[in-house]
Amino acid sequence: MPDGQDTIEERRSDPRKRTLKSGRIVFGGLSQVFNCTIRNTNEDGALLMLPNSLGVPGAFLLYIDNECTRRPVEVVWRKEDRMGVRYTGPAESTLNRAS
Repeated sequence: MPDGQDTIEERRSDPRKRTLKSGRIVFGGLSQVFNCTIRNTNEDGALLMLPNSLGVPGAFLLYIDNECTRRPVEVVWRKEDRMGVRYTGPAESTLNRAS
């Protein structure tokens, strides 16, 4: 295979499931936002696709739009247009709660 994708061995104890979700990378006291696409996920982390990972710090909040949640994450690896992240905390709802 020319790109070697079929020869990559899965090393995770919990393999990731393919997905296509809209997300946002948020940092800098909520002042910096990058749109991203979540391409696969499991209980431990996710693969994020974005136009350019330059300028994204090693830790940030990942907002998962269609689930109305956010999670703190840390970058495990990165390439120009993608990043593998590990969840470092539980998911929190982003829905406003009525009093």
